[in-house]
Amino acid sequence: MEQVLKYFTDFSEEQIRQFAALKDLYAEWNEKINVISRKDMDNFYEHHVLHSLAITTQFEFKDSMNIMDLGCGGGFPGIPLAIFFPEVKFLLVDSINKKLKVASEIASTIGLKNVAVHHTRAEDIKDQKFDVVVSRAVAPLKDLWFWSKPLLKKGSSPGGLICLKGGDLAKEVFESNCKPRVWEIEKMFTEPFFKDKFLLQVLA
Repeated sequence: MEQVLKYFTDFSEEQIRQFAALKDLYAEWNEKINVISRKDMDNFYEHHVLHSLAITTQFEFKDSMNIMDLGCGGGFPGIPLAIFFPEVKFLLVDSINKKLKVASEIASTIGLKNVAVHHTRAEDIKDQKFDVVVSRAVAPLKDLWFWSKPLLKKGSSPGGLICLKGGDLAKEVFESNCKPRVWEIEKMFTEPFFKDKFLLQVLA
């Protein structure tokens, strides 16, 4: 938790309570349904919560915006973002129902009122549009953009696909035919874990 408070200080007591509750809840659920690598739990706040919050260093989501977390797994980046932006609506989408169950139960336990979950594939969503699609390490950028583009509203600010990626992006960006804006996360957070990790935005 101290890794989060090192960079973010303007939280309400309720937000601090919600962030502080996450590690024990994920550890408890992880015993039943493996959503986070066991060895990763030792670095839970750095590797999962702080990594998710990298998005907030560059983007301010406005109240009542609709955000979709594509391939949310156990709830990242969606749940940390939903705590950070309590007036923004988040839909967490994944094709693996047991992971969604973890995300849903944790959101409910900590009292998040701005989170809903949907067990589906992004390409099967036909009747909803979103201001932003967020994602973390789910698929190549080419696929993320193919799934996201039909779901995005035009003209939202911020808008488009905002995703967290790692490694050598040159080939992936080239194959995507996208021209993303790219930020190096190691320039936001100094921990060695964030070397070669990036934040990308592709506009609709």
